[in-house]
Amino acid sequence: MSGLSHFDEGGKAHMVDVSDKAVTSRIAVAEGYITMTPATLALIKDGKAEKGDVLGIARLAGIMGAKKTADLIPLCHPLPITKVALDLTPDDDLPGVRITATVKTTGKTGVEMEALTAVSVAALTVHDMVKAVQKDMVIGGIRVTLKDGGKSGRFEA
Repeated sequence: MSGLSHFDEGGKAHMVDVSDKAVTSRIAVAEGYITMTPATLALIKDGKAEKGDVLGIARLAGIMGAKKTADLIPLCHPLPITKVALDLTPDDDLPGVRITATVKTTGKTGVEMEALTAVSVAALTVHDMVKAVQKDMVIGGIRVTLKDGGKSGRFEA
């Protein structure tokens, strides 16, 4: 299992030991989207979804998701997150909502999983909020677009 840090020499999954790593400022940005019909998007944009403010609630859900990442992903370290910001932008060309999450910490390991979780939970919340009017929405494109801090340095997609 060479190169996969979450497996020991015997191939068993384990939590990576970060105790000897330096504490550095870290940031990760992730993005994704949820596609829907123009009519469903119009409900969101016009604030007429039955369950309320779709984008506002999805933003809060994404923040909460980032904070709960270590509870959801078995080998993630619990981290002292210092910032979570989500941008949910209606896009008529998609049609749907583009989602970007930025997560920061000062610690011994990165926050890529927290950013990915924030985007995922926000997209799932949008789906939940309007599934009564459209059941075939598609969530996709979830990926890390920026990671910085730590030994491996900067990554930009």
